[in-house]
Amino acid sequence: MDTALLLKLAVALAPVILLLVVFERLDVFRLVSPGSVLAYAAAGAALAALSYAVNGHVMDGLPIGFTDYSRYVAPVIEEVLKGLIIVGLFALDRVGFKLDAAIAGFAVGAGFSVFENGYYLWLFREANLGVWIVRGFGTAVMHGGATALFAVITHEFSEHQAHHQGRHSRLYPWVFLPGLMVAIAIHSAFNHLPGDPLLAMLAAMVVIPITLLAVFSRGGATAHEWLEHDHEGHARMLADIRAGRFADTEDGRAITATAQRFPPRIRADVGAWIELQLMLVLRAEEIILAFERGERPEVGEAEHAEFQRLHQLGRTIGHAARHAIQPHLRFSRSDLYEMHMLRHRVGAGTNHKA
Repeated sequence: MDTALLLKLAVALAPVILLLVVFERLDVFRLVSPGSVLAYAAAGAALAALSYAVNGHVMDGLPIGFTDYSRYVAPVIEEVLKGLIIVGLFALDRVGFKLDAAIAGFAVGAGFSVFENGYYLWLFREANLGVWIVRGFGTAVMHGGATALFAVITHEFSEHQAHHQGRHSRLYPWVFLPGLMVAIAIHSAFNHLPGDPLLAMLAAMVVIPITLLAVFSRGGATAHEWLEHDHEGHARMLADIRAGRFADTEDGRAITATAQRFPPRIRADVGAWIELQLMLVLRAEEIILAFERGERPEVGEAEHAEFQRLHQLGRTIGHAARHAIQPHLRFSRSDLYEMHMLRHRVGAGTNHKA
């Protein structure tokens, strides 16, 4: 590979990769593991390959030129495809805070742009260096930023919905629409400047990083406040359960009434199942706060045994009983996300030891 092609490859791929590394490093809570970042980027790359085929098929069937297609149709197709990963992460409670929403979104967009720029470089390797500078510092950053903002805005609307309808309310499709519209608008606006590529590149390189840095600054403070508040609330709830005070609360009475419908052997396990969930959520919050302080807490066999015990109790209680009781525990999406992250860290720790 000649020097000129290597230089083109570097400017086409390096900027968005470096920004992704910077954003991942800014996550002092260590909410998103490097493995997850790579997985999101790989998913984005796969979607770029899919979008190439979809765009080709759709463009052949529409009576419009390439310019109008790139401005009004391609942004919709590509942002919807990238957004599918984010929708899936929210649906599976794999997004807890704006920080990890932004990182996940940017990783998906970065993977998308790396595949797209790499593929175009393979097709048009004779294009001059300026083309790849614009694509690397402009188009690639736009792809990452648009998907990151989609994830951040979706997180904001999902939190607003949860505040009004309950801590773990159902996700309705409208929650995703504002962020998707913003992502499409950014993409379309960028594609409206083919005759002024330097302006498009500068806008992407200035506006998107500054916006995301503001999200990280504000998101970090919000995440800390949320974690501290939730940790206190969960610790108080656990203390109330152990002291017998929780049974006198509205949720405690509802759980007791629900549990009375179960066989005695199941009723005995309900309390242990609830207490163990609270213990694991508290442990997850303690670990995340420790990472913020620069500490590296150990997780391993003890937490692994607790998750196994939780799984066994859940099977004993059954899906119907868990489904009836879970709303009264008032766990938020962030709480469930924290438990998922703890489970992931435990799995990684025990696998490493093995």
